[in-house]
Amino acid sequence: MSYQDLTLGEIATKLPRSTSLFLKLGLDFCCGGKQTLAAAAQAKGLDVSVIEASLAVIAEQPSESTRNWSEAPLAEIVDFIIPRYHNTHREQLPDLIMMAEKVESVHQDHPSCPKGLAYIVRKIYDDLMNHMMKEEQVLFPLIKSGRGPMAAMPISVMESEHDEAGRDLEDIQKLTNNLTPPEGACNTWLTLYAGLKTFSADLMEHVHLENNILFPRALRGDAP
Repeated sequence: MSYQDLTLGEIATKLPRSTSLFLKLGLDFCCGGKQTLAAAAQAKGLDVSVIEASLAVIAEQPSESTRNWSEAPLAEIVDFIIPRYHNTHREQLPDLIMMAEKVESVHQDHPSCPKGLAYIVRKIYDDLMNHMMKEEQVLFPLIKSGRGPMAAMPISVMESEHDEAGRDLEDIQKLTNNLTPPEGACNTWLTLYAGLKTFSADLMEHVHLENNILFPRALRGDAP
């Protein structure tokens, strides 16, 4: 099967375990999920044939360990998103803010100090708390009640906020040399970047599940 003319979002939906490969390659399958694999690979200077070969291997492997949400009840998807992603983000971000502030304060004279990182992480926290509250109190109840086709406006707002979060993640990557700590970095610095990698991966998978699976199916009128 050829994947290069499919969008990253389509591939991630058809082949859920491809998201690990995309994360490793720095390919945005959530906010940038409408880009074809060929275009995304070209933009990153990657060999699309090598990526396709890796995807073919993934497709041949047993898939029992990874849930394919493309046919799951919408209510089940919502009930998965809240504890797995919403509650996880609520736990992750305060610690990341604290560590970013400490690194910037203690290592402000270091040439690799990520000055401004704490501000961006705090912004993401504030934005996400508001965003997730709106989903939980307004959008998700609409979807679970079978009124997804009536939710075009709130879904559009949520997707726009997802795009902004994606841009914030890009700013973090630029500020931290792709989350690569400098030689001799202290434990807080190492833990901060490791935590940001985990958070970034979680957020991308979270947005993918909403943008590419939950929202389109809700708007299509799939049964909750």
